[in-house]
Amino acid sequence: MSNKQRAPRDPKLPKLPKLLDRKIYKTGQTRGADDDEIFQNRVARNSTVLIPYEYWKSASIYPEGETTFERGFIALFSPETYFETPDIEQKMAVNGLKLGENALVFYETRSDWRNYNPDNLGWTYANRRSAPLDGQYVARVSATTAIDGGEKIIRGYTSKPTKGAGIRVYEYASSVIIKKCRLQLEALFWLCKDALEVVTAQGMTVSGATKRKEHNKNECMKSTLLDMNQLQDKRLVSKNGTTMCPLCLEEISADGFFNRVAQAEGRTVHDLTITQLNLFHIDELRLGRYGHKPYNLGWGHHHCNVVVKDSGIDQTLIWMGQVIDRNIQEGYTLPK
Repeated sequence: MSNKQRAPRDPKLPKLPKLLDRKIYKTGQTRGADDDEIFQNRVARNSTVLIPYEYWKSASIYPEGETTFERGFIALFSPETYFETPDIEQKMAVNGLKLGENALVFYETRSDWRNYNPDNLGWTYANRRSAPLDGQYVARVSATTAIDGGEKIIRGYTSKPTKGAGIRVYEYASSVIIKKCRLQLEALFWLCKDALEVVTAQGMTVSGATKRKEHNKNECMKSTLLDMNQLQDKRLVSKNGTTMCPLCLEEISADGFFNRVAQAEGRTVHDLTITQLNLFHIDELRLGRYGHKPYNLGWGHHHCNVVVKDSGIDQTLIWMGQVIDRNIQEGYTLPK
């Protein structure tokens, strides 16, 4: 063994408080999905993508600078499209699609199930997300009491390890983008006006918090994730350089990452886990555009996020202005 003394290893990077660490980690996951839906429930954003064939032209385009979906895709055809389109297999082949390989027929209505019943075709339902898919179709038909035999029809991707066929295409992000987003979102936490005070109250030491903050800053600088002009332009930080809610523009207290949303008296839910601050997309997620990326994500108030929902900030502000204008026109005064 060499007598040369080894350089001491860098001490392990201090961990964030558990709740904050979990909140940042979960930004790399998709939204929730019920068992009756075709989508996977809260999985990584680089999971298998589901592309509705009617939106193939716009939705099948890869994110900028990328040439593939990391875990592939499955194109979903309505039964009517698949069975009533002349030369459908040739048209699919032009787009590199083949039933049972990277495409499935998706049954959503009882009329489609009745008119194009897969059992009569000798088809099997799929359970795999990579070729071969081990089937030709997947079904999620809601129950109805209006007719006899109106029970729900759930076939394919139902067992726990494979529940859900994939994710919504517009929720997709590559593993590289997921990592960059998490770095920038942590940086936005550190830009909160009281971040150091709050994390030390949550159990971090001052030296540990300072080291973690500096490490995050250095990593962000390497990937150009701390351009303050862009952050301000995207409504993520104020002119003072502190993190703010993208809708109401109020500067955010780091306490909101740890405190739960206040509940109305008499309507308390004891296992509520929603905190005051949530992930906020500046430009809404929608088909044909990949919105989970740096400089499009921030932290905002839970209630502001609920108001914006899928409309986007610009449309929400227009609507809010119209609501206020109508109230004034009708003679209602705003409370002080």
